[in-house]
Amino acid sequence: MEPISHVEGRAIPFGRKNVDTDVIIPAKWLKTITREGLGRGAFETLRQDADNLFDSAEFKGSPILIAGDNFGCGSSREHAAWALLDMGITCVIAPSFSDIFSGNAFKNGILTVVLPQDQVDRLLEVAQTDPVTVDLESQTVTTPFQDRFTFEIDPFRKHCLLNGLDDIGLTLEKAAAIDSFEAKNAALRPWAWRYRDRPPRLLFPFWRTAMPRSKTWCQG
Repeated sequence: MEPISHVEGRAIPFGRKNVDTDVIIPAKWLKTITREGLGRGAFETLRQDADNLFDSAEFKGSPILIAGDNFGCGSSREHAAWALLDMGITCVIAPSFSDIFSGNAFKNGILTVVLPQDQVDRLLEVAQTDPVTVDLESQTVTTPFQDRFTFEIDPFRKHCLLNGLDDIGLTLEKAAAIDSFEAKNAALRPWAWRYRDRPPRLLFPFWRTAMPRSKTWCQG
């Protein structure tokens, strides 16, 4: 996961309310086993309109999306966050988000900013012609017109986003403590570590002969 502290650029003035994950990435795109290329399917139904914002010369590739209330509702598909990232979007601003989408976005390095509706409306207005700046360190959203809006974020999420830490990264932060524990545990209980690197088949050679097999079980 890439660290994120400062996002600046044109913001897509989307603004639509109750956009569900099926709009963000239709179900037919969920068959893929890779995250790459999902941006092509993002907002597919909306992008069928030749004049859509997402493919316009002005907003294509923008790092910020300004959405409406309850963004990301619907199913829990993590592909919605993957699709936004593949489009180049690393920050979404809205009055509210679906809890599941917000969690998926966070775990994939997307900053979700919650602001009151009147402030979102102001940003939608500014975004029509000018860039928007989001600073995670100071927890502010600013514009070239002296607008300055503050937002709240969970301290743990802020730490993870600033340092690019996903679940694996958080575990690796404790690598020294884990190694120390394993070394002490191996000394205290050597019998528990003697065979840890052996495959199960070598540990339990009787498995194939000791377990009765019925034809039904074998065929199933």
